[in-house]
Amino acid sequence: MKYFDHEKLDVYKAAIEFVVLINTIVEHLPRGRAYLADQLQRAGASVPLNIAEGAGEYSRNEKIRFYRMAKRSATECAGILDICHRLQIIEERNYSKARELLMRIVAMLTKMAKTSD
Repeated sequence: MKYFDHEKLDVYKAAIEFVVLINTIVEHLPRGRAYLADQLQRAGASVPLNIAEGAGEYSRNEKIRFYRMAKRSATECAGILDICHRLQIIEERNYSKARELLMRIVAMLTKMAKTSD
C-alpha cells in the first residue's frame, strides 16, 4: 500500500488522535456551549489538515508556513481546553490527555518548522 507523505509523520498521527479525542470531549460538553465545541472542532481539524498541506509542499518556506499554521491551531485548542477546564465542563482525564497530546504535537511542529527542507 502506498502512502501520502503526511501519513508517515508521527505528528500527523498524533494530530488525528487529537481530533478523535476532541470528538469525545465535544460529545460531553453541556448544552449552551456550542460556540466552544465548534471552535475546538475547527481548530482541532486545522492541525492535521495544515500538516498534510505542508508535507505536500516542495518549497521549504511553504512547508514551514503550514507547520506554523498547524502549531497556531494547536495552541488555540489549548486555550479552548483551558476555558473548558476553568468552567469545569470537561472531564479531568480528557483535559489531561488532550494537553499531553497537544504538547507533543506543538513540540514536533516547532522542530519541523525549524528544520524543514
